[in-house]
Amino acid sequence: MRTNVDEQNVLLLRTRLVELRKEKGLSQVALAKELGVDCSTIAKYETGDRLPDLVMLCKLADYFNVTTDYLVGRTPF
Repeated sequence: MRTNVDEQNVLLLRTRLVELRKEKGLSQVALAKELGVDCSTIAKYETGDRLPDLVMLCKLADYFNVTTDYLVGRTPF
């Protein structure tokens, strides 16, 4: 069962992924190609319908040069 904190972390992950992707000027399709996943996967991450597993969370952090803590809202930068 998710708690309010969990929902807040999911919301921050969704928001930060969208922001980071747009800062790089990437579409969902382009980001998906960069990460080797289907574009529907990126769309689901951004809508909260699906969460990245640990390996993908690390790939996203590495790609955007941020920490996993930043992606899930544990740090502000």
